[in-house]
Amino acid sequence: MDANRTLALFERLVEIESPSWHEAEMARACEAELQDLGFTVTFDGSAEQTGSDVGNLIAHRSGNADGAVAFSAHMDTVKPCAGICVMRVEDERGEVLCSGGDTILSADDKAGVTAIFEGIRSMLEAGGPLPDVWVILTTCEEQSLLGSGALKAADVPQGVDCFVLDADGAPGSVVCNAPCHHTMDVAICGKSAHAGVEPEAGVSAIQVAARAIADMQLGRLDGATTANVGVIEGGVATNIVADACSFQAECRSLFPERADEAKRQMTDAVTRACERAGAHADISWTLDYPEVACAEEDAIVRRAKRAIEACGLSFQAVRTGGGADANCLRGLGVNAITLGTGMANFHATTEYIKVQDLLDDARLVEALIAEYAGS
Repeated sequence: MDANRTLALFERLVEIESPSWHEAEMARACEAELQDLGFTVTFDGSAEQTGSDVGNLIAHRSGNADGAVAFSAHMDTVKPCAGICVMRVEDERGEVLCSGGDTILSADDKAGVTAIFEGIRSMLEAGGPLPDVWVILTTCEEQSLLGSGALKAADVPQGVDCFVLDADGAPGSVVCNAPCHHTMDVAICGKSAHAGVEPEAGVSAIQVAARAIADMQLGRLDGATTANVGVIEGGVATNIVADACSFQAECRSLFPERADEAKRQMTDAVTRACERAGAHADISWTLDYPEVACAEEDAIVRRAKRAIEACGLSFQAVRTGGGADANCLRGLGVNAITLGTGMANFHATTEYIKVQDLLDDARLVEALIAEYAGS
């Protein structure tokens, strides 16, 4: 692993503006990098579904030994991401990379992309045995995993262990448990009336929604389950009893049966509120992604641990309340798991990553390739 080359590549990638739905320039840079590494690169047809200006990138390079391994990261970032300027500073945190303070850094997830490219390049230069290697770079991850959610099973390597470099936590941390995620869409239909002349003739859809939401169990329901209402819309004027109101909510859990119970409770709250007021509601639920549930005894975790320890890093099994592309990949038959990269304060203008963490990310990719060569 070449430290100077790694840092230079990271700086070059983060300077590419690639907010969700506008990843095309980043995709072209990644395509060129992978082709230079001997990969065959394709893009899927997901752009039509996601609304992005490019599809998910899927690349493959045949190895000279038995075994196969895949790596994944995402190409999009949150905003503000225009004109990112990487600064290298040393302070109480150690030697870190950060932005000038007006933008994010986009270590989420360009640290992951950088590590994948440098780890592969370094192993190719070493000339040792290499497994088949797949690289999956997604769009619109920051939009509830839109890109990976649009992948097709036929386009991804079935049954192959895949390491998604896209979590906080130091290199060496492995996300063994992540929740399933369900989205609720509710449209309540009441009856309009003049609010000053005959309000009793109307049925306020806004009031029905308010009563339903107040009756829901929201927030942290238990140690593994959460629920939230995030968006509500309704009404056209203050002097009209609103005949329509809609809202969007979610629930997630490490255990599918607990998510199902949260869904039932939230649905029942809407049904009861409508029945009391004489309103009607259209309710739909969507499974955005399934859970990740791995034990430390599982083969993929044991192999990750061996690679982590081969780098001199400390293995740590963790669980999270957020989803990642690994959730969607698992739903498609890819044995995916997420790794910590060391990114910190992501989605904020105070985002940073330690220089050593970025270098350790690349070293871990090297070790994982070595682990899967000949297996």
